[in-house]
Amino acid sequence: MAAWHSPLGPSPHAACSSKSNILPISAVMDLLIRKRAAGYVCRSCTRQVQREIRLRRSYSSSARPDIYDVVCVGGGPAGLSLLTALRANPVTSHLRIALVEAQDLSKIKSWKLPPDRFSNRCSSLTPASVRYLDQIGAWHHLDQTRVQDYHEMQVWDGVTDARIEFDTLSSSPTSGPDTTIAYMTENLNLTSGLLKRLEELGGVSTYDNAKVEQITLGAEHPESNLDLREWPVIHLSGGKQLHARLLVGADGANSPVRSFAGIQARGWDYNRHGVVATLALEEQDFPTHQSFSPSGKIAYQRFLPTGPVALLPLPGNFATLVWSTTPENAALLKSLPPKEFIAMVNAAFRLSPVDLSYLHSPASSGTPKEEEYSWRMEHTHINPLSVPQTIIGVQENSIASFPLKFRHADTYIAERVALVGDAAHTIHPLAGQGLNQGQGDIQSLARTISYAVEHGMDIGTTMALESYLSERYAANHVVMGVCDKLHKLYSFESGPLVGLRSLGLRAVNGWEGVKSFLMRQASGGGSML
Repeated sequence: MAAWHSPLGPSPHAACSSKSNILPISAVMDLLIRKRAAGYVCRSCTRQVQREIRLRRSYSSSARPDIYDVVCVGGGPAGLSLLTALRANPVTSHLRIALVEAQDLSKIKSWKLPPDRFSNRCSSLTPASVRYLDQIGAWHHLDQTRVQDYHEMQVWDGVTDARIEFDTLSSSPTSGPDTTIAYMTENLNLTSGLLKRLEELGGVSTYDNAKVEQITLGAEHPESNLDLREWPVIHLSGGKQLHARLLVGADGANSPVRSFAGIQARGWDYNRHGVVATLALEEQDFPTHQSFSPSGKIAYQRFLPTGPVALLPLPGNFATLVWSTTPENAALLKSLPPKEFIAMVNAAFRLSPVDLSYLHSPASSGTPKEEEYSWRMEHTHINPLSVPQTIIGVQENSIASFPLKFRHADTYIAERVALVGDAAHTIHPLAGQGLNQGQGDIQSLARTISYAVEHGMDIGTTMALESYLSERYAANHVVMGVCDKLHKLYSFESGPLVGLRSLGLRAVNGWEGVKSFLMRQASGGGSML
């Protein structure tokens, strides 16, 4: 039989069947394409080349690195807010984005509690933070029945009773319709709302229930013509690897991302624990201290020598407790039966530091705390309008504690790395600014990334990230320093500083201009925040 020829060249079938004349796969594919065009393709040859193509594609897919523009490690409020902001912005919505989180995010997204039960981890969101959450489309996804605004705050010295009263409506009658000091809500309500908004936006590759095993630098990939030797590679449990143009650490105070970047976080432990709980209050049968508060809700904070104790309003007759105290006192409070715990919290807002010291001491262990509290209240005269309503219940399993620390990273950026939230800074909770500082970080970093994209910059370089560092580092440091100094100032129980701090508190309370300025800072409306 005569040889089979074509004007397009040798038959690929002859090449495949002849062991002495095997063509490279690229040549075979090229010939197959040309023969198909001329109609000279045998079925056997087609099957073999298709098999070769499948093998090559499989090899290329396994060898090709999984590259993202932004990989965020940490699915808390800071990380979720950043990804939501990037997806909601038309300038950055095309970026390839991934989220890595150790928890099961589906459970958080579907989180729900009955109306009379609350999570014990709550935060106060400033109006500035709420406006931004609304801007990126997340605020209306929160369960608004679990959000409580308040317009008054009472703060006083537990030693001298010097007091400052923050009331937006009376001190700033021309400040506009939004005169809220802050909005209280559970952290889980916020994260659940952000997850719902992210799902609505789409476009985020989510790796939850995933542990970060290690973070390394990438390698050169000649077959893809890619040099990723300076790019972070996140190795997840299960073997998945993510290459990041920009790696964002929103992974908390013990941040693996910060460790990978070689960034030091400096500070100290306060030797204090924050005790939290969800409390039930008696019905309010008297007017608020200021009659201007539309919701009738007031936040209270009393500075004690061992640390401040705060009662912050939740919807209904509920409130969340944040009590900064010594580790020994925290251990005692957590060990008490509910009735005795309630008595101790009521005492914290009413009795003198000397009485409180006795109630926390072993000397009082022979008498139930509620009996001791009742007896001492008989000899204590207090204006009922100056303290919160009496606490009558504590939610089961809501009492917990955590150590308080001051930490500030040396920098928030490195090549292809940015830190936000607790990964960058950890603050004393006395001013309730920790979460709001993180939201400020997010606003700044999202703007920085957007600017870099608009101007054709590589979003992972330190040059592109410099504006984020310059905007946030000094601002956060000022707030952290103020909170740290306040904690130390109010830890004195005697001496000249006690008189000076009380004098200063009374002077500020009588100077509306200064009070208004402080309130603007606390609400996120001033440059300090």
